[in-house]
Amino acid sequence: MSSSLSGFAPFVFLLLVIGGTARPLYPLPGKGDHGTKQPLQTFRPYNVAHRGSNGELPEETREAYLRAIEEGADFIETDILSSKDGVLICFHDVTLDNTTDIAKYKEFTDRKRTYEVEGVNITGFFVVDFTLKELKSLRVNQRYCFRDQQFNGKFQIITFEEFITIALDAPRVVGIYPEIKNPVLINQHVKWSDGKRFEDRFVETLRKYGYKGSYLSKHWLKQPAFIQSFAPTSLVYISNQTDLPKIFLIDNVDISTQDTNQSYWEITSDTYLDYIKQYVVGIGPWKDTIVPEVNNYVMTPSDLVARAHAHNLQVHPYTYRNENKFLHFNFSQDPYKEYDYWINKMGIDGLFTDFTGSLHNFQEWTTPNRQDDKTASELLHKIAVLASAYE
Repeated sequence: MSSSLSGFAPFVFLLLVIGGTARPLYPLPGKGDHGTKQPLQTFRPYNVAHRGSNGELPEETREAYLRAIEEGADFIETDILSSKDGVLICFHDVTLDNTTDIAKYKEFTDRKRTYEVEGVNITGFFVVDFTLKELKSLRVNQRYCFRDQQFNGKFQIITFEEFITIALDAPRVVGIYPEIKNPVLINQHVKWSDGKRFEDRFVETLRKYGYKGSYLSKHWLKQPAFIQSFAPTSLVYISNQTDLPKIFLIDNVDISTQDTNQSYWEITSDTYLDYIKQYVVGIGPWKDTIVPEVNNYVMTPSDLVARAHAHNLQVHPYTYRNENKFLHFNFSQDPYKEYDYWINKMGIDGLFTDFTGSLHNFQEWTTPNRQDDKTASELLHKIAVLASAYE
């Protein structure tokens, strides 16, 4: 009898440790059985970190993406442009003026140009006029003056390949959501020696790092990715180069597509949705085009979400931001009320947010991911089976 009790003691101790410590006995962060990464959740709308966690840190930087992963992002989103020497980089604006410290570099004062961008003449320091080495010498600033400014001038512009490695090195499966940004401008000003175009280089980079597979396929779940663009011709062009899922972005009601000059009303018609679904798995509209606002109040929603779903298209609206100036009065200055409205009333399938942690907390409180609970339960079951041998 005493021999059995002494052998059983370690199991009793282990159970006491499990019950008495604040931290559950889970595997290492992001790790499941046999050291594999925890998979991407697919049971609730995707938390898409818009340019990283840019509500806290300067957008499109390594640090913003790492923060977003820490905060629970399902996907990290980025805009892809090209340097003068043909290197794909992560940057939103076609000019460097608003979110870098370019103005303090006297050696670049003669680089200011005026180019036509989507039918409008824009003057500034264009990304396409700088080599990667020159772009790397700059530092990124926070876009909005009402956000934390303490990180201005500290972080670099990163390349598309650096962005990909951030996702691949994450402790759990984290998807990427790159945008083919301003392809018309890029193809006008950047020429590759082999005659390839911007879209070719974009897909080649994804392929180089093993990104392939249709939506929810085995390969896709291992390395999830959505390809997005406001340019429908780019999405159609790459459709025979990759089977990765694509999202057609839709701008404001008064802005035409940048490459085909189609109106908002045309590209959201049932006829067009029926056409574009041959190439994409979803649409990414600006949220105020789905639910119009008047005097900062949301009005009666349009039927775009329902019609997209009827065409078997996902809907991933943009952009959700916590600050009061971005929250319509209906939501009482509470971002959780906005999330609840869009997820539970509008029934969308993903959200582009500047505040990844906020959306993650809301979802964990309302529709928690039970992956960790399942892992802990399985571990306790194994312990119970071992302990039963001593009964």
